[in-house]
Amino acid sequence: MKETRPSLLRSTPFRLALTFAFLFVLAFILSGGIVYWLMSAELARRLDQSIKETYSVVALTYAENDKEDLVASVNNNADLSPDKDQLFSLTDPRGNHLAGNFTASGLPEGFSMFAARLPGVPPDTMYRAYTGEVGGNSLTVAFSLAETDELETIVLMSFGWGTLFIAGIAIAGGALLASRVQRRLDGIAATMVEVSHGRLDARIPLIGNSDDIDAVSTQVNAALDRLSALVDGMREVSANIAHDLKTPLNRLQMILEQATDKTAAGEDVSGDLADARAESRQINETFDALLRIAQIEAGARKARFVDLDVGSVVDTIGEVYADVAEDDGKSLSTALVPGTKWYIHGDRDLLMQMLANLVENALRHCPPGTAIELSVTGKGDRVLVQVRDNGPGIPAGEREKVFQRLYRLDSSRTTPGSGLGLSLVKAVADLHGATVTLQDNNPGLAVIIDFPAVSSPAA
Repeated sequence: MKETRPSLLRSTPFRLALTFAFLFVLAFILSGGIVYWLMSAELARRLDQSIKETYSVVALTYAENDKEDLVASVNNNADLSPDKDQLFSLTDPRGNHLAGNFTASGLPEGFSMFAARLPGVPPDTMYRAYTGEVGGNSLTVAFSLAETDELETIVLMSFGWGTLFIAGIAIAGGALLASRVQRRLDGIAATMVEVSHGRLDARIPLIGNSDDIDAVSTQVNAALDRLSALVDGMREVSANIAHDLKTPLNRLQMILEQATDKTAAGEDVSGDLADARAESRQINETFDALLRIAQIEAGARKARFVDLDVGSVVDTIGEVYADVAEDDGKSLSTALVPGTKWYIHGDRDLLMQMLANLVENALRHCPPGTAIELSVTGKGDRVLVQVRDNGPGIPAGEREKVFQRLYRLDSSRTTPGSGLGLSLVKAVADLHGATVTLQDNNPGLAVIIDFPAVSSPAA
């Protein structure tokens, strides 16, 4: 099936970028509208103030029963505005024109708006006027709104072009950022496709800036590392099972065939049946151990975890196996600090099984006279459980391999066992968040299990 790359318009990063661009432009428009409204209100207030001030200056030239100065003032102000951006009108009570550059008619007292039709003035030019009574006459002062309208138009055009520019920058920037994010997401998708096709070594490329995508990619790569290791482990386990169980199964088949021949000949087959039972028991024990390790690795036993003193577990193992070691010509001792408790969070039964496997391995593979020691020590916020012996040890090059299922050293293939003891130890340690290290005890082997400590165990 051919993989199709989603278009930029349909990609989630680009849609998010468009959403944020829209919100940004909307916020810019809203803020611009508020600024425009405030500016218009301020211009209107200042225009009214200018008109009122001009009206007051003209009206103050009137003296009682002497309107000549008022007429002269109105005409002088009118002459100063040849383009008629300011209009002045003085009419008598009957509406006759007395002075000014236009005749006001029908305007109410106070502020008002009107459209003037005057020679040399564009049609329907709007004026803001103030009308009042001066000495029984009507005085009107009007200012054109053309300048205010022009300023408002300039501001509106500026906001309009600014909105288009910002929208363009936001969309282009969003597309650029979205394309970069999309390329990284495409890299993740391509890696997962390769993994689904069997290329378990494929990994998501990182750019190294420690952002959220890098963090997720790192976690996915870690999961792929573990998946690859598990698949490799399963392949190796399958090969080991086929190799290591082939011999006992062939031996069991030969024993049964031999017993069949003896039965046909009327001979006693009790010895052959005992051998067959021993072989089948060994095969069953191997499969039981494999299933037990699988259950432990699945984490099903974590529900039984409690805070416990691992020193008491070590002490119990020491008591149980001390006589066994003595009967086998070896010695087993425990080194615990009296009165000291070392708490960890775990499953007591699994810990007992883990330490029992380590002690049994030492008893099985060490010669008579070997001394085995169990100890518990603390190191900061860690608890170290150690099993040491002065036996033959394990070569440095084999110490990691012995944790593999069914892996056995050449020197151990003549001794009983399935090669699963240390695999179970590793599985129990991983379940408890611990690490297992094999070191040279000079002579012998030191197995060190490093647990996270519990400072204050739950009641």
